[in-house]
Amino acid sequence: MNFNKKQASALIFATVAMIVSFTVWSVFSPIANMVQEQYGLSETEKSFLIVTPIILGSVMRIPIGIVADRLGARKVYAVIMAFAVIPLIAAGFAQSYAALLFWAFLIGMTGTTFTIAITYVTKFFPKEQQGLALGIIGIGNLGTAMAALFIPSVVYLVGMSWMFWILAAVLSLMTIIFWFMTEDADSNQKSQSLMQSLSVLQFKDTWILSAYYFLTFGGFVAFGFYLPTLFQDMYQLSPVVAGWFVAGFVIIATLIRPLGGYLADRFGANQVLTFLFVGIITMAIILAFSLMNLVLFSVACGIMALLLGSGNGAVFKLVPGVSPKHTGAVTGVVSAVGGVGGFFPPIVMGFFLEMTGSYATGFWLMSLFAIGCLLVHIYPIAIKKQVLRRA
Repeated sequence: MNFNKKQASALIFATVAMIVSFTVWSVFSPIANMVQEQYGLSETEKSFLIVTPIILGSVMRIPIGIVADRLGARKVYAVIMAFAVIPLIAAGFAQSYAALLFWAFLIGMTGTTFTIAITYVTKFFPKEQQGLALGIIGIGNLGTAMAALFIPSVVYLVGMSWMFWILAAVLSLMTIIFWFMTEDADSNQKSQSLMQSLSVLQFKDTWILSAYYFLTFGGFVAFGFYLPTLFQDMYQLSPVVAGWFVAGFVIIATLIRPLGGYLADRFGANQVLTFLFVGIITMAIILAFSLMNLVLFSVACGIMALLLGSGNGAVFKLVPGVSPKHTGAVTGVVSAVGGVGGFFPPIVMGFFLEMTGSYATGFWLMSLFAIGCLLVHIYPIAIKKQVLRRA
């Protein structure tokens, strides 16, 4: 598939900016055990530090998506990255768990860049190319892998404070590069009012896709954010070695995402999602039973990464079709719910780990939710086939 210069520029720099932003968004997961030792935190307190950036980064995707539709995604993208530099610098001066938690919350704004990137890139591509294009923009999720790979080593080399300050410098540079290397999309659409943007909430498909993304992207976020802790606790791996395992998961899930979008373009998103939901159910059950075996658990995680990553691409193939005039608003809702899907599993894992000493409950709950998604997905398809047979 050939992209023109304007399309390629938008796609490349929006993706790279998202990689940097997601590295910042994921910064606390690889260092959670270090912070726990430094401040004497419980498992639940550590889990809250991991998921705190997810809260703001997920909930704010809805209003940010609307703002991006109205004011222009390119402007909003640059403003969000510039804003995040402030809490990054401040986090380097934090001297308590409460202060770090507060700055982690504000750093969470970088998680909204996913919605902005989708809104920005969508306007450059026709409908028949959007599945692949949005799959490529999803490569921005590699930022989670970058955090897992490099953040522990940077902390060991220069200390935690300088790690935050280096990230602030990188994000500042990325903001400048993005602003001067991209252009606003050509659009003949009039700016939509707030009520018009919020009208997407009345569409059933908005909420169905949100549930699907709660599973696929929420699962991706939960694995990416919490696996460093799980690998360190279960298998006594160092933060650096655990980071390599987690980076493998994130890279697989991220790089397979464009394929999910392509397959949805090629064979239809409904057929692809049916297959993926069945696979997620199966692998979640296997993960629950394989916790005591590092090799088996790692292989199962790799397969789960393929399924979740493909699912992310397939789900977002359907998003622009819900309401083409309000892509940012729909993206905001769906991605916000997906982000919230990454918030609950680490909290549940931490809670049940303290209660039972096992991580298995989280995987059982994931399998049950995937069953629910599968039933919601295949029911209308089955009804439609039944009606066609009768006709």
